Amino acid sequence: MLDLRQLRYFVAVAETEHVGRAAEQLHISQSPLSRQIAQLEKELGLVLFERDRQRIRLTSDGRVFLAETRALLTHAGRLENLGRRLGRGEEGGLCVGYVPDAMHTGLLPAALRTLRLERPGIHVALYGQQSAEQFEGLRQRSLDIALVQEPPAENDPDLCSALLLEDPLLLVLPVDHPLADRADLVPEDLDGQPWIAVESSRDPAWRDAFVASCVAAGFTPDITLDAAEPLTALGLVASGFGLALVERSMVRGAAPGIAVRELPWHSGSARLWAAWHRVELRPVVGSFRATVLSAAPM
Repeated sequence: MLDLRQLRYFVAVAETEHVGRAAEQLHISQSPLSRQIAQLEKELGLVLFERDRQRIRLTSDGRVFLAETRALLTHAGRLENLGRRLGRGEEGGLCVGYVPDAMHTGLLPAALRTLRLERPGIHVALYGQQSAEQFEGLRQRSLDIALVQEPPAENDPDLCSALLLEDPLLLVLPVDHPLADRADLVPEDLDGQPWIAVESSRDPAWRDAFVASCVAAGFTPDITLDAAEPLTALGLVASGFGLALVERSMVRGAAPGIAVRELPWHSGSARLWAAWHRVELRPVVGSFRATVLSAAPM
């Protein structure tokens, strides 16, 4: 069995790349720390660090082991917290994973408000993570529910999902743009215009998918800038850098400097899904899932 104390020592050394500084952080002396790291490597049969006189660095295997160790220690911390709450007679907390869309659409805040009214003493931990990380959290039971941009595979043996909402994409353009006052826009009007592409996921192919959706709608965007999220795109549009497609939920009460237009011929939308483990261990999880599903406008 792995020793959690040794794993914490390993993370400290890996992050500082220096046994002395790690020992200071851990409030122990260097010699016992070095022995613990050496013992961990011996038990694993794995070389975790490359050592020289100046510094200590992770090997390629060590980097892989570090990522998994951090995940394990995070889960151990959540498990310890849950055990203490159960020991105090509480029903346990909820660990919720989410993507930004879950917040700015209002769906997660609405579900949390209902939860606090129904169970005012319950502890809720929120974790902003990519979809793949959330799926892994569900499998490891470090998350109770995941709010993600795409569902797990239909034949996934562990996870279930449900579509919560589709947030239509609207055209946003500078308020002084020649097209801003035009009532009806056609695809040809947007062809060759400078565009700001808004990152819709962590998929490396997201930009290609954006261009493909525009071409399918009948125009080819001239992408001049990328935006990591919708709020950045709105600021760039307001500054006159180009046009963008942004979720309806992000342009309610349109920001200063931008005009908003619906495009009936463009069917693009941002989707939000709820995902959860097929085996339900605690009633509170099922109750909150029902609250999330009922908060969805669909």
